[in-house]
Amino acid sequence: MSKPAPQFMFDVGSPNAYLSHEAIPAIEKRIGVKFEYVPILLGGIFKATNNKSPAETLAGIKNKREHHAVETERFVKRYGVKPYVWNPFFPVNTLNLMRAAIAAQIEGVFEKYIDAAFHHMWGEPKKMDDPEVAMKAFAASGLDAAKLFARSQEPDVKAKLIENTQSAVERGAFGSPTFFVGKEMFFGKEQLREVEEMVAGS
Repeated sequence: MSKPAPQFMFDVGSPNAYLSHEAIPAIEKRIGVKFEYVPILLGGIFKATNNKSPAETLAGIKNKREHHAVETERFVKRYGVKPYVWNPFFPVNTLNLMRAAIAAQIEGVFEKYIDAAFHHMWGEPKKMDDPEVAMKAFAASGLDAAKLFARSQEPDVKAKLIENTQSAVERGAFGSPTFFVGKEMFFGKEQLREVEEMVAGS
């Protein structure tokens, strides 16, 4: 029996989704299964679940932010990934970026687009909700940015992102990164170890 493909519900606006994205290729090699990337809109998930971003939930709580930083450091070490560079324009409105991710799926340039989007958000951070900045960034990464952004405004693309987001919430998601192995849900980058174990043991 073939192993289930783990699903990765992601929004490029999440630095923890970026770190997960960086760690996933080595995991895929070890388990011999590709992750299925599912674009969702984190703002939509937060709205539907009454959740807030870590930037808000960690604010003003003694020791919580510090522990979060330690966890991130451990993750970076364990997976041998580069830490993210804090985006000075955070929070960045990712609506058009995530719609363009759906457009990139349709146009057959999904992987290239995701790499570029994460890079320009957390590798070399830019104000990616400024259309001019985003167009330049994606063009520099060798993508037809104008085509993708035009396609991202089509009703079918908008509807697909809403559908992905609602479906994730219905399945139990409340943030990003969220992973599913079949019906089992895992939340947060630290759970990638559990995801790997579950797929490897199936």
